[in-house]
Amino acid sequence: MTSHNKTPQDIKSERRIRNNRIRRKREMRTHFLMLMATLFLIVVCSVAVSSFRSSAKNDSKASSYKYYKSISVSNSDTLWSIANTYMDESHYESVQAYIREVMQINRLTSDAIYADTHLIVPYFEVPDK
Repeated sequence: MTSHNKTPQDIKSERRIRNNRIRRKREMRTHFLMLMATLFLIVVCSVAVSSFRSSAKNDSKASSYKYYKSISVSNSDTLWSIANTYMDESHYESVQAYIREVMQINRLTSDAIYADTHLIVPYFEVPDK
């Protein structure tokens, strides 16, 4: 059939077929977007619930408080001996990490400390319940 020989009923039928195709594509796009939105909400809710549950865990870091103390340096003190006295292994990855923090707090440019000076040192303590 050529376009000149189409009847009005053929034209209506083709238009209906084309409109149905367009409508189905829109419905498929809508369903796909709804599926993606649902999956996104599921992931967001899962992350939120898991982060809430992990922050609610009672670990030693969360149940202790960090304090600072001023100490007087004696002749035999070194940053390493101070670290052995005040450092809590569960809060620092190494003695060097603790010493770096002490140096930063006290604005030390080297690890040399001198007798009769004062240093601020951090320490952790579990509060009474």
